[in-house]
Amino acid sequence: MKKILTSIFTLIVFATQAQLTLPPSGDNQKASVTQYVGLVKITVNYNSPDVHGPNGEDRTGKIWGNVVHYGFIDQGFGTSKAAPWRAGANETTTIEFSHAVQIQGKTIPAGKYALYLAVEKQGDWFFILNKEAINWGSYNYNPVHDVAKIAVQPQDNIYTEWLTYNFENRLKNETTLTLAWENKKAGFKIEVPNINEYYVAKLIEELRGTEMGFTSENLVAAAQFCVENKVALDQALTWVTTAIEDGFIGRRTFATLSTKAQVLQALNKKDEAIKLMDEAIQLPTASVQDVHTYGRTLLAEGNTQKAMEIFKFNFKRATTAEDVFTAHVGMARGYTASGDKKNAIKHWELAIKNIPENRKNSLSVYEAELKKLKG
Repeated sequence: MKKILTSIFTLIVFATQAQLTLPPSGDNQKASVTQYVGLVKITVNYNSPDVHGPNGEDRTGKIWGNVVHYGFIDQGFGTSKAAPWRAGANETTTIEFSHAVQIQGKTIPAGKYALYLAVEKQGDWFFILNKEAINWGSYNYNPVHDVAKIAVQPQDNIYTEWLTYNFENRLKNETTLTLAWENKKAGFKIEVPNINEYYVAKLIEELRGTEMGFTSENLVAAAQFCVENKVALDQALTWVTTAIEDGFIGRRTFATLSTKAQVLQALNKKDEAIKLMDEAIQLPTASVQDVHTYGRTLLAEGNTQKAMEIFKFNFKRATTAEDVFTAHVGMARGYTASGDKKNAIKHWELAIKNIPENRKNSLSVYEAELKKLKG
């Protein structure tokens, strides 16, 4: 009975102590770093030891292979007889992904993982992602629950007093997580190859479940994203068709029709796209600049004859000084592409003569085009 009461008392004391707010053991301050790759949120939570230790002792030259043990060892506590380093101090270092990512070609599902590091005296080091993120340190590490063992090459690095995680080489669909401490750094690339699919899924959710889907502008913006990134084109066609034809929010504007034409073009329905654009450029909402941009697009596609038709149409409807200048530029580019130097030179000269003040920063570009033709 006495033993039972003692055990109960011990558990009560331990539970009470666990709730106290005290400084971290060894002054290894808690730290967290988060980076987004598109919609994907990546967070590392860790405790950050310093080179000089809790009592100020200088441990320079004694971190790797001493403070941080090499390989897998029996730490004399817990269930693991071959444990890696906890990749930090105190509690288990964790890494969490909001969506699935890829590391060294392997898909890592969304979730929170323990992050360990096996440091070697020679050769590669190994970061380990383990499903058991609730452990304390690496005392109960079990390789059965590993989801990835990532070979990395350690690098010499500038002196870093506090162990620090950071995200480097941040690109549209990838980043590199690095650990730096004392005079070493090691890290691994985290990739999101299907990043645009995550955006499409989010757009579907937002346009279906909130008031965001009740405006043609939002539907057009979502469709344009799909066209620009060549993803979910059938979904884009549904969105932009709704933006045009829906009885409540549908609008036949240059923006809606030209966006649908872009989707049709991306789906290799070129005749339908051109027919729709023929309607779009006739609308009051089609500015001279809008039509000029469409003509430039046709030139880029090699459809010079259609582009010239568009530039001539635009030239007839230009009235303001800005529009007249834009129309001359279009005619000059169209005649240049058609091989008609005489008319191209004429329209470049008129464009330069009538250039608005806000376009004069590009004057040298237009003069170069004219000089090329005359030369």
